[in-house]
Amino acid sequence: MKKIVLFICDGMGDLPHPSLGGKTPLQEASTPHMDELVSRGQGGIMDVIGPGITPGSDTAHLSLLGYDVKAVYTGRGPFEAAGAGIEILEGDVAFRCNFSTISSDGLVLDRRAGRIREGTKEMASALDGLMLEDIEVIFKAGVEHRGALVFRGPGLSASISDVDPHEIDKPVLVSQATTPEGEKTARILNLFVRKSQEILEEHPINIDREARGKKPANIILPRGGGVVPHILSMRERTGMSVAGVAGVTLVRGVCRAAGIELIHVPGATGGRDTDMMGKAEGAVKALQNHDMVLVNIKAPDTAGHDKEPLDKVAIIECIDKAVGRLLDTIPEGTVVALTADHSTPCSVGGHTGDPVPLAIFAEGNRSDMTKQYDEISCSHGGLGRIVGRELMPIMMNMAGRAEKYGA
Repeated sequence: MKKIVLFICDGMGDLPHPSLGGKTPLQEASTPHMDELVSRGQGGIMDVIGPGITPGSDTAHLSLLGYDVKAVYTGRGPFEAAGAGIEILEGDVAFRCNFSTISSDGLVLDRRAGRIREGTKEMASALDGLMLEDIEVIFKAGVEHRGALVFRGPGLSASISDVDPHEIDKPVLVSQATTPEGEKTARILNLFVRKSQEILEEHPINIDREARGKKPANIILPRGGGVVPHILSMRERTGMSVAGVAGVTLVRGVCRAAGIELIHVPGATGGRDTDMMGKAEGAVKALQNHDMVLVNIKAPDTAGHDKEPLDKVAIIECIDKAVGRLLDTIPEGTVVALTADHSTPCSVGGHTGDPVPLAIFAEGNRSDMTKQYDEISCSHGGLGRIVGRELMPIMMNMAGRAEKYGA
Protein backbone atom coordinates (compact mmCIF):
# COMPACT_ATOMS: atom_id res chain seq x y z
CA MET A 1 0.00 0.00 0.00
CA LYS A 2 1.15 3.52 -0.83
CA LYS A 3 1.44 6.50 1.46
CA ILE A 4 -0.47 9.76 1.00
CA VAL A 5 0.38 13.47 1.26
CA LEU A 6 -2.50 15.98 1.23
CA PHE A 7 -1.07 19.46 0.60
CA ILE A 8 -3.69 22.14 1.40
CA CYS A 9 -2.96 25.75 0.44
CA ASP A 10 -5.40 27.78 2.52
CA GLY A 11 -7.55 30.15 0.45
CA MET A 12 -5.46 29.71 -2.72
CA GLY A 13 -8.47 29.60 -5.06
CA ASP A 14 -9.26 32.98 -6.60
CA LEU A 15 -11.06 34.87 -9.36
CA PRO A 16 -9.69 36.87 -12.33
CA HIS A 17 -8.26 40.17 -11.10
CA PRO A 18 -7.92 43.41 -13.12
CA SER A 19 -4.43 44.14 -11.77
CA LEU A 20 -3.28 40.76 -13.13
CA GLY A 21 -4.67 41.33 -16.60
CA GLY A 22 -7.78 39.29 -15.89
CA LYS A 23 -5.83 36.30 -14.58
CA THR A 24 -6.09 34.62 -11.20
CA PRO A 25 -3.00 34.67 -8.96
CA LEU A 26 -2.42 30.99 -9.79
CA GLN A 27 -2.53 31.74 -13.52
CA GLU A 28 -0.13 34.66 -13.09
CA ALA A 29 2.36 32.88 -10.83
CA SER A 30 5.31 30.84 -12.06
CA THR A 31 4.59 27.35 -10.70
CA PRO A 32 6.79 24.79 -12.48
CA HIS A 33 6.52 22.23 -9.70
CA MET A 34 2.74 22.45 -9.35
CA ASP A 35 2.52 22.19 -13.15
CA GLU A 36 4.78 19.13 -13.06
CA LEU A 37 2.55 17.51 -10.45
CA VAL A 38 -0.65 17.95 -12.45
CA SER A 39 1.10 17.06 -15.73
CA ARG A 40 2.20 13.72 -14.28
CA GLY A 41 -1.19 13.08 -12.69
CA GLN A 42 -4.73 14.33 -13.05
CA GLY A 43 -6.45 17.66 -12.63
CA GLY A 44 -9.91 18.45 -11.37
CA ILE A 45 -12.06 21.08 -9.72
CA MET A 46 -13.64 20.70 -6.29
CA ASP A 47 -16.59 22.12 -4.37
CA VAL A 48 -15.16 21.60 -0.90
CA ILE A 49 -18.53 21.49 0.91
CA GLY A 50 -20.92 21.60 -2.04
CA PRO A 51 -21.61 23.71 -5.15
CA GLY A 52 -21.98 27.38 -4.24
CA ILE A 53 -21.47 26.77 -0.50
CA THR A 54 -18.88 29.04 1.13
CA PRO A 55 -16.66 26.93 3.40
CA GLY A 56 -15.00 27.92 6.63
CA SER A 57 -11.49 26.57 7.08
CA ASP A 58 -12.69 24.19 9.79
CA THR A 59 -15.60 22.71 7.84
CA ALA A 60 -13.41 22.60 4.73
CA HIS A 61 -10.66 20.57 6.39
CA LEU A 62 -13.19 18.19 7.90
CA SER A 63 -14.73 17.65 4.46
CA LEU A 64 -11.33 17.12 2.81
CA LEU A 65 -10.61 14.48 5.46
CA GLY A 66 -13.79 12.68 4.43
CA TYR A 67 -16.15 13.67 7.25
CA ASP A 68 -19.82 14.47 6.75
CA VAL A 69 -19.69 18.06 7.96
CA LYS A 70 -23.43 18.37 8.51
CA ALA A 71 -23.31 15.39 10.86
CA VAL A 72 -20.23 16.26 12.94
CA TYR A 73 -19.84 20.05 12.97
CA THR A 74 -20.80 21.79 16.21
CA GLY A 75 -19.18 25.20 15.65
CA ARG A 76 -15.74 26.66 15.06
CA GLY A 77 -14.95 27.53 18.66
CA PRO A 78 -14.14 24.02 19.91
CA PHE A 79 -11.55 23.50 17.14
CA GLU A 80 -9.90 26.85 17.87
CA ALA A 81 -9.77 26.01 21.57
CA ALA A 82 -8.32 22.55 20.94
CA GLY A 83 -5.71 24.07 18.66
CA ALA A 84 -4.73 26.51 21.40
CA GLY A 85 -4.16 23.59 23.76
CA ILE A 86 -7.34 23.89 25.83
CA GLU A 87 -8.95 20.61 26.83
CA ILE A 88 -12.68 20.89 26.15
CA LEU A 89 -14.91 19.13 28.65
CA GLU A 90 -18.52 18.06 28.32
CA GLY A 91 -20.72 21.06 29.11
CA ASP A 92 -18.11 23.64 28.05
CA VAL A 93 -18.90 26.20 25.37
CA ALA A 94 -15.95 27.35 23.23
CA PHE A 95 -15.54 30.34 20.93
CA ARG A 96 -13.11 31.52 18.29
CA CYS A 97 -11.99 35.07 19.04
CA ASN A 98 -10.18 38.03 17.53
CA PHE A 99 -8.12 40.64 19.32
CA SER A 100 -9.76 43.69 17.73
CA THR A 101 -9.71 47.49 17.76
CA ILE A 102 -12.79 49.46 18.78
CA SER A 103 -13.35 53.22 18.79
CA SER A 104 -14.37 55.29 21.80
CA ASP A 105 -17.94 55.37 20.49
CA GLY A 106 -18.13 51.58 20.12
CA LEU A 107 -17.46 51.04 16.41
CA VAL A 108 -15.19 48.23 15.25
CA LEU A 109 -12.22 49.87 13.51
CA ASP A 110 -10.14 46.77 12.80
CA ARG A 111 -11.26 43.18 13.43
CA ARG A 112 -7.59 42.06 13.55
CA ALA A 113 -6.04 44.95 15.52
CA GLY A 114 -3.61 45.73 12.72
CA ARG A 115 -2.82 41.99 12.44
CA ILE A 116 -1.17 42.20 15.84
CA ARG A 117 1.72 39.76 16.22
CA GLU A 118 3.20 40.43 19.64
CA GLY A 119 1.90 40.84 23.18
CA THR A 120 -1.24 38.73 22.78
CA LYS A 121 -0.10 36.06 25.25
CA GLU A 122 0.42 38.68 27.94
CA MET A 123 -2.99 40.22 27.28
CA ALA A 124 -4.63 36.78 27.20
CA SER A 125 -3.26 36.04 30.67
CA ALA A 126 -5.08 39.13 31.98
CA LEU A 127 -8.38 37.58 30.86
CA ASP A 128 -7.69 33.92 31.61
CA GLY A 129 -9.21 32.76 34.90
CA LEU A 130 -11.90 35.43 35.25
CA MET A 131 -15.09 34.39 37.05
CA LEU A 132 -18.31 35.79 35.61
CA GLU A 133 -21.13 34.83 37.96
CA ASP A 134 -20.49 31.09 38.44
CA ILE A 135 -18.74 30.63 35.08
CA GLU A 136 -14.98 30.17 34.74
CA VAL A 137 -13.32 31.91 31.80
CA ILE A 138 -10.46 30.13 30.01
CA PHE A 139 -8.76 32.30 27.42
CA LYS A 140 -5.64 31.57 25.36
CA ALA A 141 -3.92 33.46 22.55
CA GLY A 142 -3.59 31.80 19.16
CA VAL A 143 -1.62 32.84 16.08
CA GLU A 144 -1.38 36.60 15.43
CA HIS A 145 -4.75 38.25 16.22
CA ARG A 146 -6.57 35.01 17.05
CA GLY A 147 -7.61 33.67 20.42
CA ALA A 148 -9.73 30.93 21.96
CA LEU A 149 -12.33 31.32 24.70
CA VAL A 150 -13.99 28.63 26.81
CA PHE A 151 -16.78 29.06 29.35
CA ARG A 152 -16.95 26.35 32.01
CA GLY A 153 -19.73 25.95 34.54
CA PRO A 154 -23.38 24.98 34.97
CA GLY A 155 -26.26 25.78 32.64
CA LEU A 156 -24.34 26.69 29.48
CA SER A 157 -25.54 26.32 25.90
CA ALA A 158 -24.19 27.18 22.45
CA SER A 159 -27.61 28.41 21.33
CA ILE A 160 -26.59 32.07 21.09
CA SER A 161 -25.79 34.65 18.42
CA ASP A 162 -22.35 36.19 17.78
CA VAL A 163 -21.16 39.57 19.01
CA ASP A 164 -18.71 40.04 16.12
CA PRO A 165 -20.38 42.13 13.37
CA HIS A 166 -17.84 40.73 10.82
CA GLU A 167 -17.50 44.23 9.35
CA ILE A 168 -15.66 47.41 10.24
CA ASP A 169 -17.45 50.66 11.12
CA LYS A 170 -20.20 48.62 12.75
CA PRO A 171 -21.02 48.46 16.48
CA VAL A 172 -20.29 45.35 18.52
CA LEU A 173 -23.42 43.23 18.57
CA VAL A 174 -25.26 42.12 21.68
CA SER A 175 -25.44 38.34 21.88
CA GLN A 176 -28.95 36.95 22.00
CA ALA A 177 -30.20 33.52 22.99
CA THR A 178 -31.55 31.57 20.03
CA THR A 179 -33.31 29.13 22.39
CA PRO A 180 -34.35 29.57 26.02
CA GLU A 181 -31.38 27.38 27.07
CA GLY A 182 -28.97 29.98 25.71
CA GLU A 183 -30.07 32.95 27.83
CA LYS A 184 -27.41 32.50 30.52
CA THR A 185 -24.58 31.98 28.03
CA ALA A 186 -25.58 35.06 26.01
CA ARG A 187 -25.56 37.12 29.22
CA ILE A 188 -22.13 35.78 30.22
CA LEU A 189 -20.73 36.40 26.74
CA ASN A 190 -21.87 40.02 26.77
CA LEU A 191 -20.31 40.43 30.24
CA PHE A 192 -17.04 38.97 28.97
CA VAL A 193 -16.88 41.32 25.98
CA ARG A 194 -17.42 44.37 28.20
CA LYS A 195 -14.87 43.09 30.71
CA SER A 196 -12.32 42.47 27.97
CA GLN A 197 -12.66 46.07 26.83
CA GLU A 198 -12.21 47.39 30.38
CA ILE A 199 -9.09 45.30 30.98
CA LEU A 200 -7.42 45.62 27.57
CA GLU A 201 -7.87 49.37 27.19
CA GLU A 202 -5.69 49.82 30.29
CA HIS A 203 -3.20 47.07 29.49
CA PRO A 204 0.44 48.30 29.22
CA ILE A 205 0.88 46.62 25.83
CA ASN A 206 -1.98 48.62 24.33
CA ILE A 207 -0.80 51.83 25.95
CA ASP A 208 2.59 51.21 24.33
CA ARG A 209 1.01 50.36 20.96
CA GLU A 210 -0.95 53.59 20.92
CA ALA A 211 2.15 55.56 21.87
CA ARG A 212 3.89 54.05 18.82
CA GLY A 213 0.95 54.86 16.54
CA LYS A 214 -0.28 51.26 16.33
CA LYS A 215 -3.84 50.07 16.67
CA PRO A 216 -4.62 48.82 20.18
CA ALA A 217 -6.08 45.36 20.69
CA ASN A 218 -8.64 46.82 23.06
CA ILE A 219 -11.50 44.32 22.83
CA ILE A 220 -12.10 40.61 22.26
CA LEU A 221 -14.72 39.66 19.67
CA PRO A 222 -15.85 36.03 20.10
CA ARG A 223 -17.79 34.09 17.47
CA GLY A 224 -18.59 30.56 16.38
CA GLY A 225 -19.64 29.22 19.77
CA GLY A 226 -19.97 25.46 20.00
CA VAL A 227 -19.67 22.38 22.17
CA VAL A 228 -17.07 19.63 21.91
CA PRO A 229 -17.61 17.53 18.76
CA HIS A 230 -17.69 13.75 18.94
CA ILE A 231 -16.14 12.36 15.76
CA LEU A 232 -14.39 9.12 14.88
CA SER A 233 -10.64 9.44 14.56
CA MET A 234 -8.95 9.08 11.19
CA ARG A 235 -7.49 5.75 12.28
CA GLU A 236 -10.96 4.47 13.23
CA ARG A 237 -12.43 5.66 9.93
CA THR A 238 -9.63 4.81 7.50
CA GLY A 239 -7.26 2.45 9.32
CA MET A 240 -4.41 4.88 8.64
CA SER A 241 -2.05 6.62 11.04
CA VAL A 242 -2.19 10.29 10.06
CA ALA A 243 0.13 13.20 10.90
CA GLY A 244 -0.52 16.92 10.52
CA VAL A 245 1.90 19.76 9.75
CA ALA A 246 0.12 23.05 10.49
CA GLY A 247 0.85 26.28 12.30
CA VAL A 248 -2.56 27.93 12.42
CA THR A 249 -4.51 27.23 15.60
CA LEU A 250 -7.80 26.31 13.96
CA VAL A 251 -6.32 23.64 11.68
CA ARG A 252 -4.33 22.21 14.57
CA GLY A 253 -7.61 21.96 16.47
CA VAL A 254 -9.27 20.08 13.62
CA CYS A 255 -6.29 17.70 13.58
CA ARG A 256 -6.57 17.06 17.32
CA ALA A 257 -10.30 16.39 17.05
CA ALA A 258 -9.67 13.91 14.22
CA GLY A 259 -6.95 12.07 16.14
CA ILE A 260 -4.20 13.35 13.83
CA GLU A 261 -0.74 13.54 15.41
CA LEU A 262 0.63 17.07 15.16
CA ILE A 263 4.24 17.33 14.01
CA HIS A 264 6.28 20.24 15.34
CA VAL A 265 8.18 22.10 12.63
CA PRO A 266 10.39 25.00 13.79
CA GLY A 267 9.27 28.17 12.04
CA ALA A 268 5.76 26.92 11.27
CA THR A 269 4.05 30.10 12.43
CA GLY A 270 0.66 29.90 10.73
CA GLY A 271 1.36 33.32 9.16
CA ARG A 272 2.99 34.68 6.01
CA ASP A 273 6.44 34.16 7.50
CA THR A 274 5.96 30.42 7.98
CA ASP A 275 8.82 28.13 6.94
CA MET A 276 7.27 26.46 3.89
CA MET A 277 10.37 24.44 3.06
CA GLY A 278 10.47 23.27 6.66
CA LYS A 279 6.85 22.11 6.39
CA ALA A 280 7.63 20.11 3.24
CA GLU A 281 10.64 18.53 4.92
CA GLY A 282 8.59 17.83 8.06
CA ALA A 283 5.97 16.07 5.96
CA VAL A 284 8.57 13.83 4.31
CA LYS A 285 10.03 12.96 7.70
CA ALA A 286 6.57 12.20 9.11
CA LEU A 287 5.94 9.73 6.27
CA GLN A 288 8.59 7.46 7.76
CA ASN A 289 6.19 6.33 10.48
CA HIS A 290 2.76 7.50 9.28
CA ASP A 291 0.53 6.36 6.44
CA MET A 292 -0.68 9.86 5.57
CA VAL A 293 0.41 13.45 6.21
CA LEU A 294 -1.73 16.58 5.94
CA VAL A 295 0.17 19.83 5.27
CA ASN A 296 -1.55 23.21 5.66
CA ILE A 297 -0.10 26.54 4.50
CA LYS A 298 -2.15 29.54 5.60
CA ALA A 299 -0.41 32.42 3.76
CA PRO A 300 -2.50 32.59 0.52
CA ASP A 301 -5.65 33.09 2.57
CA THR A 302 -4.11 36.06 4.37
CA ALA A 303 -3.22 37.78 1.10
CA GLY A 304 -6.74 37.14 -0.19
CA HIS A 305 -8.32 38.67 2.91
CA ASP A 306 -6.01 41.67 2.59
CA LYS A 307 -6.91 42.09 -1.12
CA GLU A 308 -3.28 41.87 -2.22
CA PRO A 309 -3.10 39.93 -5.52
CA LEU A 310 0.59 40.59 -6.14
CA ASP A 311 1.46 39.34 -2.66
CA LYS A 312 -0.66 36.27 -3.31
CA VAL A 313 1.26 35.60 -6.52
CA ALA A 314 4.56 35.84 -4.61
CA ILE A 315 3.26 33.52 -1.86
CA ILE A 316 2.12 30.95 -4.43
CA GLU A 317 5.58 30.99 -6.01
CA CYS A 318 7.13 30.29 -2.59
CA ILE A 319 4.68 27.42 -2.06
CA ASP A 320 5.65 26.05 -5.46
CA LYS A 321 9.26 25.71 -4.30
CA ALA A 322 8.03 23.76 -1.25
CA VAL A 323 6.01 21.49 -3.54
CA GLY A 324 9.21 20.93 -5.53
CA ARG A 325 11.08 19.97 -2.38
CA LEU A 326 8.29 17.54 -1.50
CA LEU A 327 8.28 15.91 -4.93
CA ASP A 328 12.07 15.53 -4.86
CA THR A 329 12.20 13.80 -1.48
CA ILE A 330 9.01 11.77 -0.88
CA PRO A 331 9.21 7.96 -0.96
CA GLU A 332 8.63 6.47 -4.40
CA GLY A 333 4.98 5.65 -5.04
CA THR A 334 3.54 8.23 -2.62
CA VAL A 335 0.15 9.64 -3.60
CA VAL A 336 0.31 13.46 -3.60
CA ALA A 337 -2.80 15.64 -3.69
CA LEU A 338 -2.54 19.43 -4.02
CA THR A 339 -5.55 21.66 -3.44
CA ALA A 340 -7.06 24.52 -1.42
CA ASP A 341 -9.63 24.44 1.35
CA HIS A 342 -11.62 27.27 -0.22
CA SER A 343 -11.33 30.31 -2.46
CA THR A 344 -10.41 33.68 -0.96
CA PRO A 345 -10.51 36.02 -3.97
CA CYS A 346 -8.45 39.20 -3.68
CA SER A 347 -11.31 41.10 -5.33
CA VAL A 348 -13.64 40.03 -2.51
CA GLY A 349 -11.44 39.92 0.59
CA GLY A 350 -13.23 36.91 2.05
CA HIS A 351 -14.18 33.30 1.46
CA THR A 352 -16.47 32.44 -1.45
CA GLY A 353 -18.19 29.32 -2.74
CA ASP A 354 -16.11 29.16 -5.94
CA PRO A 355 -14.59 25.72 -6.56
CA VAL A 356 -10.87 25.15 -6.02
CA PRO A 357 -8.28 23.46 -8.25
CA LEU A 358 -7.17 19.92 -7.50
CA ALA A 359 -4.25 17.82 -8.71
CA ILE A 360 -3.44 14.22 -7.72
CA PHE A 361 -0.38 12.27 -8.77
CA ALA A 362 0.30 8.63 -8.03
CA GLU A 363 2.85 6.49 -9.87
CA GLY A 364 1.11 3.90 -12.03
CA ASN A 365 -2.28 5.66 -11.99
CA ARG A 366 -3.95 7.44 -14.87
CA SER A 367 -2.89 10.85 -16.16
CA ASP A 368 -4.73 13.35 -18.33
CA MET A 369 -3.97 16.29 -20.62
CA THR A 370 -3.80 18.95 -17.88
CA LYS A 371 -0.47 20.81 -18.07
CA GLN A 372 -0.94 23.79 -15.73
CA TYR A 373 -2.14 23.99 -12.17
CA ASP A 374 -4.77 26.72 -11.92
CA GLU A 375 -8.53 27.10 -11.54
CA ILE A 376 -9.27 27.04 -15.29
CA SER A 377 -6.80 24.41 -16.51
CA CYS A 378 -7.68 21.93 -13.76
CA SER A 379 -11.39 22.23 -14.53
CA HIS A 380 -10.76 20.31 -17.78
CA GLY A 381 -8.95 17.45 -16.01
CA GLY A 382 -9.84 13.79 -15.69
CA LEU A 383 -10.98 14.05 -12.07
CA GLY A 384 -13.89 16.21 -13.19
CA ARG A 385 -15.81 18.25 -10.62
CA ILE A 386 -16.03 16.56 -7.25
CA VAL A 387 -17.18 17.39 -3.72
CA GLY A 388 -14.53 17.66 -1.01
CA ARG A 389 -15.77 14.64 0.93
CA GLU A 390 -15.03 12.49 -2.14
CA LEU A 391 -11.30 13.32 -2.13
CA MET A 392 -10.33 10.90 0.65
CA PRO A 393 -11.84 7.80 -1.07
CA ILE A 394 -10.13 8.81 -4.33
CA MET A 395 -6.73 9.11 -2.65
CA MET A 396 -7.19 5.87 -0.74
CA ASN A 397 -8.09 4.06 -3.96
CA MET A 398 -4.95 5.37 -5.67
CA ALA A 399 -2.93 4.26 -2.65
CA GLY A 400 -4.36 0.73 -2.76
CA ARG A 401 -6.11 1.26 0.59
CA ALA A 402 -9.77 1.24 -0.48
CA GLU A 403 -11.98 -1.58 0.76
CA LYS A 404 -14.30 -3.39 -1.59
CA TYR A 405 -17.89 -2.19 -1.45
CA GLY A 406 -20.29 -5.12 -1.65
CA ALA A 407 -19.75 -8.80 -2.38
